This record gives sequence, structure tokens and C-alpha cells, in this order.
Amino acid sequence: MKAKSCCPPPRRASNLPPLTGPAGERELARLAQALGHPARVRIVRFLRERESCVCGTIVDEVGLAQSTVSQHLKVLKAAGLVRGTVSGPSTCYCLEPAALRRFEQILRGLAR
Repeated sequence: MKAKSCCPPPRRASNLPPLTGPAGERELARLAQALGHPARVRIVRFLRERESCVCGTIVDEVGLAQSTVSQHLKVLKAAGLVRGTVSGPSTCYCLEPAALRRFEQILRGLAR
């Protein structure tokens, strides 16, 4: 795998809803739903382990059809957990660290 640094800089955590109350609950539900499929969890773990942009090797790693992986990536992108950048004929993906940190914060709030 060829490591690339093609993703844009991480998003800034501005105007985020509170960790508690209805807004926090909606955000938790959105993130949990995005991670609610084993293939999407596998994709997130794969991207986390690489710590760089990944182009094309996700399909090989996950072991699903290209179209299925694309649909899972679409869900992860819509939830803000993954970023993607078009690089020629392919799209390179990387994690959105701020979203993962946010998910962790909200989950910790449940344990209190």
C-alpha cells in the first residue's frame, strides 16, 4: 500500500452541540448508526491503523464488493467519521479524528 497525504486538514470543532440533552442524544445516535454495521467498523479500524490516506486497498482489506464498500464509505462520510478526496480516477479516504474524539466523549458521558 502506498501511503498518501491527500485528505484535507481535520475539521475544527466549532458550533458542536452539547454532549448531553436532545442535541447530544441525536449526535450519539447518528454516530452510533454509522458504526452500526461490522463492515463499517472494519473500515474505520483499517483507516485508523494506516494513519494516512488510503486509496483502493479498502476493498481488499474488507473483503466485500467495491459497490458495497462504496456504500459503507458513503454512510461513514455522511456521519462525518471519514473524509475523502478525489485523486485522479480514485478517491482516497482517511478518518476524521475530531468525529472519533467526539464520539468517545459522548460515550463517556453515558457512563457517568
